[in-house]
Amino acid sequence: MVPMSEYQQRRQQVMTQMGPNSVAFLPAAPELIRNGDGHHLYRQNSNFVYLSGFEEPEAVVCLIPGRPEGEFILFCRPRNPDSEAWDGPRAGLEGACQTYGADEAFASEDFVDVLPQLLQGRDKVYYPVGQDSFFDDLLMDGINELRAKVRAGVAAPEEFANIEPLIHELRLFKSDNEIRVLSTAAEISVEAHLAAIKACKPGMNEYELEAELMREFYRHGSRSPAYTSIVGSGNNACVLHYIANNRQMQDGDLVLIDAGAEFHNYASDITRTFPVNGKFSDAQRAIYQIVLDAQMAAVESVKPGVSWHAIQEVILQVMVKGMVDIGLLAGEVDSLIAEQAYMPFYWHRSGHWLGLDTHDVGNYKVDGEWRTLEPGMVFTIEPGIYIAEDNQAADGKWRGIGVRIEDDILVTDKGHEVLTVGLPKRIDDIEALMASL
Repeated sequence: MVPMSEYQQRRQQVMTQMGPNSVAFLPAAPELIRNGDGHHLYRQNSNFVYLSGFEEPEAVVCLIPGRPEGEFILFCRPRNPDSEAWDGPRAGLEGACQTYGADEAFASEDFVDVLPQLLQGRDKVYYPVGQDSFFDDLLMDGINELRAKVRAGVAAPEEFANIEPLIHELRLFKSDNEIRVLSTAAEISVEAHLAAIKACKPGMNEYELEAELMREFYRHGSRSPAYTSIVGSGNNACVLHYIANNRQMQDGDLVLIDAGAEFHNYASDITRTFPVNGKFSDAQRAIYQIVLDAQMAAVESVKPGVSWHAIQEVILQVMVKGMVDIGLLAGEVDSLIAEQAYMPFYWHRSGHWLGLDTHDVGNYKVDGEWRTLEPGMVFTIEPGIYIAEDNQAADGKWRGIGVRIEDDILVTDKGHEVLTVGLPKRIDDIEALMASL
């Protein structure tokens, strides 16, 4: 797991970027009602937990570089025996300091009263601008209270900036501790996908495979998927973010599963596509092999110094050539790419950063140029071909086939590591696994 010393280091890195005579505020995620008075399982704001490790709602992180009384202030809920009897233990103000390393802690309910003192005399305020209208209003109320006292010599901040870019660039590069947690999330997800593949047979409903995924997530300590699992069979595999998961799977279908566990707030994200009856048809095999060849070529290209866009170009070259080879497209490969002739079958970019969020933070371009890969970055590679039943651009034998293959990739000093390597993706390996059951 991530030790408290690493959270302290992260806060120092952010405060170094903030500069002198500044203050930063970061509110916790709100609790969300599912329906009636029932709540969703609480998930802390990713930036908040990145800087504090603190998992409770109704909290605010405050950072003030160079403050003599202490640079890290945590507002949180105080201990309350009655509330804790219903909802479980709280860290309280003591725990905020002793466990989470806060220099000072105040009750959440005191934030409005203490805020003007923390703002007074500061030149610049950092906070997640526009992310939480309620918090925006609280902050501006505190600033306006100071502005009303200007004739008494009270100085209010005049400059405001979004704190998120300062944090997001740090989050892009994973520490050794983070990589260990991400690797565990990937291992749990591999086991979950294997369980779904082994359980699959014609006549089952998509949600039964989703149940296999959830069982393995929970069994290995993941209380939640990193995102709503996609289990799309037949034509549903051609819907990128299909989550109804309620179709009965038929003999002869492919089923696409895009699912990943969240472990200690870090995400995994895997996609596999396989035949419900354990055997690819000729048409399914042809489409699948194109996607697999593109995905494997892209993975092999990953190393420090390679640009993000170069990976996309590798995928397009292999996929468009494959489409030409089987007659799905006609023409010269480079011209077809320039014309985006592949768009009826492949219309998304392949992959995203991975970390505390499934689609994790970090810019893909820097100063107008595509970012080059560096050690410590983690991302997915996930090409796909989707030929819906009503896609008139394709011959009938291809329609209703949707294939995507996705793995989680760590950039290393010498190249890359596939964190999800334990899950089969070659056609022969998938068929052999399903035939062995």
